[in-house]
Amino acid sequence: MVLMIECLHVNIGYGSVLRFLKTERQGEYLMNEDRTGFQPDHRGKVRDIYDLGDRLLLIATDRASSFDVVLPGTIPGRGVILTKISKFWLEGPLADIVPNHLLSTNILDLPADFLMQFTSDEVDYLEGRIMIAKKAKVFPVECIVRGYLAGSGLKEYNNQGTVCGIVLPTGLVNSDKLPEPIFTPSTKAEAGSHDENITFGQMCRIVGESVAVELKRLSLELYNRAAEHALVRGVIIADTKFEFGIINDEIMLIDEVLTPDSSRFWPLDEYEPGREQNSFDKQILRNYLTGLKKQGLWNGEAPGPVISQEIVEQTIARYREVYGRITGHTYMV
Repeated sequence: MVLMIECLHVNIGYGSVLRFLKTERQGEYLMNEDRTGFQPDHRGKVRDIYDLGDRLLLIATDRASSFDVVLPGTIPGRGVILTKISKFWLEGPLADIVPNHLLSTNILDLPADFLMQFTSDEVDYLEGRIMIAKKAKVFPVECIVRGYLAGSGLKEYNNQGTVCGIVLPTGLVNSDKLPEPIFTPSTKAEAGSHDENITFGQMCRIVGESVAVELKRLSLELYNRAAEHALVRGVIIADTKFEFGIINDEIMLIDEVLTPDSSRFWPLDEYEPGREQNSFDKQILRNYLTGLKKQGLWNGEAPGPVISQEIVEQTIARYREVYGRITGHTYMV
């Protein structure tokens, strides 16, 4: 099937990454524009992207975002863990459902003339943070699947009995498992802007009905496969988001996949409906920021507050733990 659609297209220059990374020193965190003065060609909330000609270089930074605001400071090691988790899903349990954009996470697969620009320390710092990927036109929606009632879905349900316009049974409580996973898309916001939940009908108007139907089907299949894998390893995937693009008229799964930043992960042995769960993901960070808002210490807008060292340590510890549970591997930052 040939899919005809106008989508966002990342159009970026190769040379700037050479100038940009040469300014960094070992032990400092990449992509701090205030220190270097150089801007990436495309900046997401937590990722920076550069053009390698026929491919893209995606670098996972240690920046943190929550409530659609990029926060000051970093969470050391988060970019490496996010990359490792995405690589696991893309090359493992989900590989046969839909093609994806990942070509390599190996530094040595970068062009030789590119690597020759840097010291060995600089190259070592990139290790584990990169994804070399196919170029895609990106569908301007986020494909969210919810298996449990939480977050913005819980707020809407309590007010209206629906989630993104989908009517749910009465009597559900915080963190309840839904009768079946539901597909609840949102807009895809740039850094500094807010994602907005939309109905499936609105999504159809944005990307076309045939594309929307296929993205919904793929999202639900990916979620169900991942949720089954995680559950036997003691992890509940309450909800997650996927992003897709199109390459040569073929839909591709792109960007991060089922990471602590894009998903709610809950420990199965502590799960109890009717309350907030002790999350493996960046819910620790959300809870911290929510507390600041309730105290009147933050208005929820950029610039966000500096994250306390205690919250930084708690967050990266939970990232490490869920990485170990899901993949069976241990990684120490």
